[in-house]
Amino acid sequence: MIRVLLADDQVLVRAGFSALLDAQPDIEVAGEAADGSEAVRLVRQVRPDVVLMDIRMPELDGLAATREITGDPALADVRVVMLTTFELDEYVFEAIRSGASGFLVKDTEPAELLRAVRAVVSGDALLSPGVTRRLIAEFAARSKKPDTDAGLEHLTEREREVMALVGMGLSNDEIARRLVVSPLTAKTHVSRTMVKLGARDRAQLVVLAYESGLVRPGWLG
Repeated sequence: MIRVLLADDQVLVRAGFSALLDAQPDIEVAGEAADGSEAVRLVRQVRPDVVLMDIRMPELDGLAATREITGDPALADVRVVMLTTFELDEYVFEAIRSGASGFLVKDTEPAELLRAVRAVVSGDALLSPGVTRRLIAEFAARSKKPDTDAGLEHLTEREREVMALVGMGLSNDEIARRLVVSPLTAKTHVSRTMVKLGARDRAQLVVLAYESGLVRPGWLG
């Protein structure tokens, strides 16, 4: 059972998401929070698998709350997905750099929301295909010059190649086809790369791919 915590200051938004999620046989709503401080407290209390976190909330905003959650080693298994009203939210990239696993626009289709919750738990995909990849590329390009101390020297040539493909938005199956290996082998390379670089999930691996200069904006299709 996937346990989800909802953090949004709008009651109607929480109610809508709660009804949708609770109707699924493999998902349950573990709690609801109206601000970031309450979200952090409830996460520590109920230990959900996924937090759907609004970026703009009173008391403590979603960005600060995400930093508290992802910065706590005791909550390493909790995945945070940011909720935003606008696709081009200026805080989205910073949220992902802070440890969020991706983002969803609030008016996303119900089926996409459910797919995203399940995907982030499995760690198999970055959320909001296309839009997310372009956002990360854009904000990564603005963030800073390539980080030559990103730890890539610890990677094998194949792992660097796999990391670049992850950074370009390819799934494990797509990486497997590109490199002519099995999907399991591709997944193993991705997992080892994340471990070596200390990335929580694929979202952070994408960010590291851009920040290190391994992948550059404009390479995305």
